[in-house]
Amino acid sequence: MSAGKAVIGQSGGPTAVINKSLVGFIKEATTRDFDEILGARHGLAGMLGEDFVDLSNLSESQLYGIAKTPAAALGSVRKKPTDNDIEQLISIFERQNIRSFYYIGGNDSAETAHLVAEGAKSIGYEMKAFHIPKTIDNDLLETDHCPGYGSAARFVAHAFQGDDADNRSLNGIKINVLMGRHAGWLTAASTLGKATEEDGPHLVYVPEKIFNIDTFIKEVKEVYESLGRCVVAVSEGVHNKEGEYFLQTYAGETGSGLAGKKDSHGNIQLSGSGALGDTLTNIISENIEGARVRADTFGYLQRSFLADISEVDAEEAERVGQYAVVVSETEETGSIILKRQLSETYHCEVGLVGLEKVAKNTKVMPNDFLDENKSYVTNEFFEYAMPLTGGIEPKTQIFV
Repeated sequence: MSAGKAVIGQSGGPTAVINKSLVGFIKEATTRDFDEILGARHGLAGMLGEDFVDLSNLSESQLYGIAKTPAAALGSVRKKPTDNDIEQLISIFERQNIRSFYYIGGNDSAETAHLVAEGAKSIGYEMKAFHIPKTIDNDLLETDHCPGYGSAARFVAHAFQGDDADNRSLNGIKINVLMGRHAGWLTAASTLGKATEEDGPHLVYVPEKIFNIDTFIKEVKEVYESLGRCVVAVSEGVHNKEGEYFLQTYAGETGSGLAGKKDSHGNIQLSGSGALGDTLTNIISENIEGARVRADTFGYLQRSFLADISEVDAEEAERVGQYAVVVSETEETGSIILKRQLSETYHCEVGLVGLEKVAKNTKVMPNDFLDENKSYVTNEFFEYAMPLTGGIEPKTQIFV
């Protein structure tokens, strides 16, 4: 099979280090025998519209600038391919002699790569398809963690350090809502900057545990009565034992008008509107008399914050991009993973697994990362997550 052309795209929510993976790919790809190295503007949408940019001759200074730029330099997209899309895409690849497909993204992007590989195979078109991992949600199966998470976790930890100091200065109850529809990895990261037990967050609520509003009120009240203040971290996807999102069930019961709202992909709208934080604020205000209660929804701020890029995260992001090209010399398809090594110091190797093992599925936090007796995380989570951030300095707090 001729090496042909290679194409790469970026998909899903951007991260602070997604472009490091792109640059890692480009640097390695330019050492190979590809006829041309193409970047697709806005991922799958750009490929279907044949909106390509030549990546073969970028200068060192251009690559350096791209690597230092957060968010998706090629532009991203949220598009789930239909059968017609895959058929059209393979037709474009045949006509352009594109023989290698690389897609940076989360589990939906792994599914897209899998569909491309299967679509090409079904008509006998020889090509390769690889998924390069990226997501701040840290919810991809098989890999130890996902590039993008370490930097987002670092931002969240630092944000909570500052917010906790603010809360200590002007006592009250503060509720912060973080991304995490199905998994609480980012919300758990709010604890990484704590120096003492009295530091916030004092309570952490994640989708891996059943959310009960009466328990929530009780626990917030207990912390508030003990410390005179309380800082809370809540995942947007907290839900009841039936798996129904709290915001939706509460909105339906109260007739607030939020119950039927969905985003452009058909997903129930959660934190995008700030509604969950506002709802919990109102509930706590009604149940704890005299308390000053406020809420913030972190939203997109978590994804591409330039000042909090983890050096560990950046290095690993570049490495998975490079490895995708290296492994495609001997393999036909797959998803790149990071494999943590057992050693005195933190280190990860890169590897490859089948696309079907990653596509569409979600990795949640394991039970040993969650405290079974209270709404909080365990030391096992700290040991897992802290190296990914590059380390979080405890804040200096002197209150007289």
